[in-house]
Amino acid sequence: MTPQKTAKLSVAGNDYDLPVMSPTAGPDVIDISKLYGQADVFTFDPGFTSTAACESSITFIDGDKGELLHRGYPIDQLAAKSHYLEVCYLLLYGELPTAAQLEDFTSRVTNHTMLHEQMLNFYRGFRRDAHPMAIVCGVVGAMSAFYHDSTDIHDPWQREVASIRMIAKLPTITANAYKYSIGQPFVYPDNNLDYASNFLRMCFAVPAEEYVVDPILARAMDRIFMLHADHEQNASTSTVRLAGSSGANPFACIAAGVACLWGPAHGGANEAALNMLREIGSVDRIPEYIAKAKDKADPFRLMGFGHRVYKNFDPRAKVMKESADEVLGLLGVENNPTLQVAKELEKIALEDEYFVSKKLYPNVDFYSGIILDAIGFPTSMFTPIFALSRTVGWIAQWKEMIEDEKQKIGRPRQLYTGAGFRDYADVENR
Repeated sequence: MTPQKTAKLSVAGNDYDLPVMSPTAGPDVIDISKLYGQADVFTFDPGFTSTAACESSITFIDGDKGELLHRGYPIDQLAAKSHYLEVCYLLLYGELPTAAQLEDFTSRVTNHTMLHEQMLNFYRGFRRDAHPMAIVCGVVGAMSAFYHDSTDIHDPWQREVASIRMIAKLPTITANAYKYSIGQPFVYPDNNLDYASNFLRMCFAVPAEEYVVDPILARAMDRIFMLHADHEQNASTSTVRLAGSSGANPFACIAAGVACLWGPAHGGANEAALNMLREIGSVDRIPEYIAKAKDKADPFRLMGFGHRVYKNFDPRAKVMKESADEVLGLLGVENNPTLQVAKELEKIALEDEYFVSKKLYPNVDFYSGIILDAIGFPTSMFTPIFALSRTVGWIAQWKEMIEDEKQKIGRPRQLYTGAGFRDYADVENR
């Protein structure tokens, strides 16, 4: 990108002209890549909240407007007219596929869903009470030990094969982690089913009886996958890029993303929202907790409301609400106190002036947690499902980085506040 403007920075009486780059959308970016060499200073930005660490054409978020675009397409349009594998193609290749391209892509993914049989033995090395996220992280990292023919990051074909394999096998890996944690036998994938239906079957079918996936549940699952597919340069995506900048193989990079997503500040939001609903317990206790949420002196916070990025309504939440209503309409909430609390709390939050004025709307984590709980997933599976959904975004971002000629190994700087130079000789006679 050729800079069109400059910004002037004064340091110790010296002025420096810094290139300013204008993106397709979003704020201008000041290029400080040569600042250290010119002025012998670093910039300080904990959390990189004001720093563009890369150039990307995949996903754009406008938090003030409540927009999420994948390759320019609004997420609500994609959710209404598309499905997960079509969005995967869009993220990976930059354009929506033709019918022939989508058929080919779907076929390639479908025919790579099975795991190397020896990998199933790997699961048995974990304790039965191991968190499914620990299992997913370990198995994804171990893929490089089984698929040697797709670890050369400099070979475009091997990058492509690795990408397809991970998108195809993550549902199987994740479902197996769930089955192992509850002591049930693994269920092999069925290539006659669509992506979401296949995942639900691998999670909930048992050899003793037939399992038929309800299309409403499959559609809700597909939307959860789609709405979590990519979210710009967040913590886990940046982790994947940073790991990839060292030349690590793709399976190791995605495993690094899985590990980062496991953090409760990142991937555990929907689990936290559901735990909050369970803490409230019953509809009659909602006013008590609403009062606690409004009290600044009270440490209680409503989880699943508002969003760090979106200062307006989360564009994914509207779509997820539709699916939540469909799922709850199918399964009912009469015998589920948690879901009864969720419905009433949602109604209050959308009408209460306190929440409306502060734009504390229910977000995608609130609705996805409700859906996953209603379908039958324990909260321990929420983050693994998030990781499965986000894998395509990580891969697209990783591929973009590898193919970027300006890419360098990541090397963040620091503001050192430790001791200055000390001579060991001064303490030899202590």
